[in-house]
Amino acid sequence: MEDVQNHPDKRHIPINQVGIKGIKHPVVVNDRSGKEQHTVAAFNMYVRLPHNFKGTHMSRFVEILNKHEYAITVQSFKEMLYEVQETLEAPEAHIEMSFPYFVEKQAPVSRAKSLSDYNVTFIGTVKDNAIKFRVKIVITVTSLCPCSKKISDYGAHNQRSHVTIDVIAKDFIWIEDLIDIVESEASCEVYSILKRPDEKTVTERAYDNPKFVEDMVRDVANRFNNDKRIDHYIVEAENFESIHNHSAYAKIEKE
Repeated sequence: MEDVQNHPDKRHIPINQVGIKGIKHPVVVNDRSGKEQHTVAAFNMYVRLPHNFKGTHMSRFVEILNKHEYAITVQSFKEMLYEVQETLEAPEAHIEMSFPYFVEKQAPVSRAKSLSDYNVTFIGTVKDNAIKFRVKIVITVTSLCPCSKKISDYGAHNQRSHVTIDVIAKDFIWIEDLIDIVESEASCEVYSILKRPDEKTVTERAYDNPKFVEDMVRDVANRFNNDKRIDHYIVEAENFESIHNHSAYAKIEKE
C-alpha cells in the first residue's frame, strides 16, 4: 500500500514537534524508602520533523511504548528516547511522562500517617546523541500573607498554593528530596489527615511563618543555588487567594 507520509513535502517548513499526546501506560518508580510505586502515566511523545518530510508515523510511537512490556522505569524511559529517534529517523525526539507520586507523611502531633500525592513529570529530549533530562513536580503547600498579618488586629488570610519546580540535576536526586526543599520553605506543608491538635499546630506554624509568592520562589531558589546536585531550575508559585478572585504568581528561572 502507498505510504503517503513518506512523500516529500514542498512547503519547506520544518515542524518542531509532531507525535502523540495523552496515551496511558503503567510505570514503576523507585522511591526513597526503597519501595517500588506502581502507577499509571500519561505520555506525550514527539519528534522534530524535517522540512522535506510530509508526516511522521504515529503508530510507531505506540509500538515503541508497548515494546517495554508491562511497566516503564526511569532507565527504560531514557532508552525509549533513543529508540524513538532511531526508529522514526528524527534529528530530535522528546518524551514527557506524567504520573501521580505518593509520599507517606505523619501529622506533626498525632503522628497519624497518610499518603500525599504529587504530580511528577519526567521530561526527556535527545539531540546530537545527548539526552537532556528534567524533573517537574507540582507541590501543594500553605502560604500565609505577611501583609494581612501585619495590618490585622487578629488573624491573617492564608491559602493553598502550588509550587511548581522544573529541575535539571547534575547528580542523582530523589523526588522526595526536592519535595522536602519546597515544603520546608512554605509557610507550612499540607497533610491528608490532621487531628485537632495537628490543626492547631499547622495553623500556628503558618502564622509564625508568613510568605508572599515572592518569598517562596526566592527561598526555594536560594536552596537550589546552594545545592551542588542542581544545575538548572525553574521555580513557580501560585497562591489561590482566599480574599481575591485571582491568583498571585511569581517565577524564577536559572539557566
